[in-house]
Amino acid sequence: MPWPVYLALKQLFPSGRRLPFFTLISVLGVGLGVALMIVTMSVMGGFGYQIRQMIIDTQGEVQIRGRRPIESNGLVEAALARVPAVQAAAPYAQGVVMLEFDRRPAFPTIQGFEVDLMRKVIPLERYIVAGSLDDLDDDSVILSSILANSLGVHIGDKLSVYSPLMLERMKAKEVLLPREVRVAGIFRIGHQQLDSSTVLCSLRLMQDLYGLGKTVHGYNVRLKPGADPDAAAAALNKVLPPVASALTWFEANAEFQSVISFERNMIFFLLTFIIVVAAFSITSSLLVTVVRKTREIGLLGAMGGGARSVAACFCVQGLLIGVCGTLLGLGLGFGLLRFRDNVVHLIAGLTMGQDVFEKFYQFSSLPAHTETKDVVLIIMFSIAASTFAGLIPAWRAAKLKPVEALRSE
Repeated sequence: MPWPVYLALKQLFPSGRRLPFFTLISVLGVGLGVALMIVTMSVMGGFGYQIRQMIIDTQGEVQIRGRRPIESNGLVEAALARVPAVQAAAPYAQGVVMLEFDRRPAFPTIQGFEVDLMRKVIPLERYIVAGSLDDLDDDSVILSSILANSLGVHIGDKLSVYSPLMLERMKAKEVLLPREVRVAGIFRIGHQQLDSSTVLCSLRLMQDLYGLGKTVHGYNVRLKPGADPDAAAAALNKVLPPVASALTWFEANAEFQSVISFERNMIFFLLTFIIVVAAFSITSSLLVTVVRKTREIGLLGAMGGGARSVAACFCVQGLLIGVCGTLLGLGLGFGLLRFRDNVVHLIAGLTMGQDVFEKFYQFSSLPAHTETKDVVLIIMFSIAASTFAGLIPAWRAAKLKPVEALRSE
């Protein structure tokens, strides 16, 4: 073992003695910084990952949207059949309606689809918590769970549906009565916004409510496993009729995804300052060591130790503190992620309450998704910052002349 490494180990972890205070504080500083970065980036990644899965599960990897209502003339279906990456597709129509039950109104988003085709694209049965998808017909709807609770409806209850078509008919001095529908089921996705304002119905019912005739607003597309959504969307755009265009799940929600990505990058940038502060504490503690051990450093020079070797001793100390702190931070960070829901429920219970947490943060449990590249980046940054923290003390020690250092009191 090179003597600078051996001496660095002896100074940081002296045998037969307690762990020095400066070493403990430096390691804890790096460890807490790494743990906080791991937890924060994993939680932010979890929000993005869960939202991505919800989008894909409710829209498919690719969505075809019409610049105006799309005619059912087979052109879109023929274009879909020409792209090998497409596994299944289902037409849909969507809009906003007013529901009324027992004099209580609601204004949810409504989407109509053909059940048999949509089953091949979206795993709807996974989210049904009451009723059955098989009971959905042209005179029934399926409500999201929070919407059903707010209206106070149950399976089998009758609702009145008011659509914008009624206003258009009123302008023409025609009267269109609201459509009465039965509640055939209730679903829960796990996202506050979707669970509080979504209604599912048959495609024919949606076409009647909006006066669409045989037209639709678009198609949800499921790709084959391993297919690239960007490549599939590009291939579809080459063969689709001019009235329609294909968007990937990311492009269809580009603004929202960009905001999440920007927030995630900004949080990572801000949290790096925690490691920088820890690096400054390492620098200060090593500078104190240089001052305290000036005569020992001079003795090393007098015995033949070169300036580079003396400097390496302090750089190695920074490296060792970085490695130990990073390992401690990884253990602490992943431990907190393991019990994150318990911690969040405890904090929420002591402060704003679990219901408020779900209302404002849109999730019933705190998601987490750790990406390998984030972990590698955090490890590299923390170790590099700790190693560079030893450069100033190393430079100070290397500048000491042996004769002057030995004279130091």
